[in-house]
Amino acid sequence: MAAPTLTLFWGLLCVFLTPTIVHLAYANSEGDALYTLRRSLSDPDNVLQSWDPTLVNPCTWFHVTCNQDNRVTRVDLGNSNLSGHLVPELGKLEHIQYLELYKNNIQGTIPAELGNLKSLVSLDLYNNNITGTIPTSLGKLKNLVFLRLNDNQLTGPIPRELVDISSLKVVDVSNNDLCGTIPTSGPFGHIPLNNFENNPRLEGPELLGLASYDTNCI
Repeated sequence: MAAPTLTLFWGLLCVFLTPTIVHLAYANSEGDALYTLRRSLSDPDNVLQSWDPTLVNPCTWFHVTCNQDNRVTRVDLGNSNLSGHLVPELGKLEHIQYLELYKNNIQGTIPAELGNLKSLVSLDLYNNNITGTIPTSLGKLKNLVFLRLNDNQLTGPIPRELVDISSLKVVDVSNNDLCGTIPTSGPFGHIPLNNFENNPRLEGPELLGLASYDTNCI
């Protein structure tokens, strides 16, 4: 009877341990993603000093919030005197709701992988030095409410994929170098025009059939 008893013991042990192992694996992958971000940033004020990759998960790191399953739900690094660039690995933070990196000196482009953050409610990257285009992949963020990208150096048109995000309440892309026309359908029908100002190549609200959305982009 010893063999069946031992088999039952290991079976029960696996049942109890599997969820823990899965949570640890997720926590470790999210910690790896955030540590990759840390390594891409210059941090003269040591804001990220607690981001220790040897810990079991990132939930004890300052400026990181997790849910009861130890999944990252917030990263709050606004106004932290950080410079450097964003990393594609941020797309692995599957449960993040708030990604706050405003008022820093972040350069480079917005990774297309941020479109994988299906739980994201708020993306605040305003007041940085971000260049390149607004990724069309952000149109996949069906829970997004706040999209603030103002006061950067973004170029290209406003992706029309964003008009399909019914939850979107606040969009601010002012003070960039965007081109084309301002969308008017979907949530954009309620966005104030001053949230698009100071984009010299951006035309007023689009007239359907009269102006291409990428007018002035060539």
